[in-house]
Amino acid sequence: MEKSLFDKYGGFSTVSKIVMRLYDKLLDDDDVGPFFDDVDMPKLIDHQTKFVASLMGGPASFTDTHIQRAHHNLEIAPMHFDRLKEMIEETLQEFSVEQDDIETVLGAFEARRDLLIDV
Repeated sequence: MEKSLFDKYGGFSTVSKIVMRLYDKLLDDDDVGPFFDDVDMPKLIDHQTKFVASLMGGPASFTDTHIQRAHHNLEIAPMHFDRLKEMIEETLQEFSVEQDDIETVLGAFEARRDLLIDV
């Protein structure tokens, strides 16, 4: 049986480091940072660790409804989504994730674009 990307890169230990680094970038970003001004960051980071783990084939899973409900009032524009995607790619590269594996994660994220963007 083929190992998931989650297992290949060290499970929750590595994913939590990736998510922490990603949020360092997000909070410093002029376009995306303001979305997190009034957010319970420890709770959000916990959720995002599980979400990124699920994108990498890990045990956590999120339904489309859950994702939509969590983001429905945020007015996320396509440029915000694209910026986040760039930061995910940069962060995964910093953790020596292979480019093919990065493309897999980004593809899973891209598949959820319509759930996040406020049209």
